[in-house]
Amino acid sequence: MDKKIISDYKKAGEIAKEVQALAKKKLKIGTNFYSFAEEIEKAIITKGGFPAFPINLSRNNSAAHYTPSFESEDEANEDVIKVDVGVHVNGYITDCAQTIDLSGKYSDMVTASETALENAIKLVKKGALLGKIGATIEETIKANGFNSVQNLSGHGVDYFDAHVSPTIPNIGSEDSRKLEDEIAIAIEPFATNGRGFVKEGGQAEIFQLEEKKPLRSKEARKIFDFIEEEYSTLPFAERWLHRELDMSEFSKKVGLRELMQKQCVKVFPELKEEQGKIVTQTETTLLLTEGKVIRLL
Repeated sequence: MDKKIISDYKKAGEIAKEVQALAKKKLKIGTNFYSFAEEIEKAIITKGGFPAFPINLSRNNSAAHYTPSFESEDEANEDVIKVDVGVHVNGYITDCAQTIDLSGKYSDMVTASETALENAIKLVKKGALLGKIGATIEETIKANGFNSVQNLSGHGVDYFDAHVSPTIPNIGSEDSRKLEDEIAIAIEPFATNGRGFVKEGGQAEIFQLEEKKPLRSKEARKIFDFIEEEYSTLPFAERWLHRELDMSEFSKKVGLRELMQKQCVKVFPELKEEQGKIVTQTETTLLLTEGKVIRLL
């Protein structure tokens, strides 16, 4: 892997570590999610990076893909909040997550996902079996009294692409694929006191450019061009359009609706466990290069 690329990955990791520390300091009961999200994302830029995707602040039974809308008045309560942050430097991405338990009731479950990550990292090397990594994650979480979320997984990260192969499973399997050298991977165990399976639900606030197609309205064309220029292939939040795009809210809604209908953008709904259950998540990114493993944070 080129030294400049490694340097960019490391810089993204340093920024991610700093903003996760800031998040842990700032996120309290009563914190407004919109203001918090904007503050953390602004800190990424101030420190020399860019958000690789909108910050995820999924609560309690929500495992992933919640980010506040620009109209949100949601505040943190006695919640279990997954703070999932992506940072890129020159397109090279570090993806990381921590769970902040404001209820004080689920430290054992937080520990389960944290320990599962550490045990998985011990196995990471060129030639490591993906199925064995998944089995270690699942066994660790079960040993702590919880279930691993079977339909969420880790993944590779690449240039301007936060989700590429290989898939890093969170459960044991007969998967005989092996980790290769010269790649970056994000490992992210999810522990739950639910059944270990998430479904889509809730309003989507995260989107990603998919395909350019003929568009009827000038609003849709303007939004598409803006997304392509500003975010390229990376996911974005509707609130970013609200903040950065000079259009009326009505025009933005009309344009974004057409982009969704024409499948020009991919939609990321929230992913939820059973109501009343809790999910915790821990994630980091690693580089495999020249036979070595570099942990970015």
